Amino acid sequence: MKNTPVQLHVITRIVAFIILAFSIFLFFAGHNNPGGGFIGGLMTASALVLLFLSFDIKTIKKVLPFNYAKIIASGLLLAVLTGMVGMFLGRPFLEQFFDYYQLPILGKTELTTALPFDLGIYLVVVGFTLLVILTIAEDDS
Repeated sequence: MKNTPVQLHVITRIVAFIILAFSIFLFFAGHNNPGGGFIGGLMTASALVLLFLSFDIKTIKKVLPFNYAKIIASGLLLAVLTGMVGMFLGRPFLEQFFDYYQLPILGKTELTTALPFDLGIYLVVVGFTLLVILTIAEDDS
């Protein structure tokens, strides 16, 4: 681990938590308001990059041992499959479906196909951003 001040680590943890909380808010607000998978994914990636900058790469990779290429592939698969739901029902590709359902704890809740599509975009953006940044950071040449 790098020799960095304790204050930097404490502030980084607090700021990263705030950024992650805001990214989750943007993600869930996205199918009805501005936001969604793309900006939520960028916010999440920026919080993780902040952690990579404050702590060293080896430490964060021990805590978050993700294969970013697999995250990209799973997000892309989820987005494409969500888009194909309309095709299976004889409708256009990427047509959005929604309805209100009575859920046990949440009560009357809107469920929509835009949310899994946004989740796929979110995973692609987080995976791609971190894969590119970490590949550049680990380049020794």
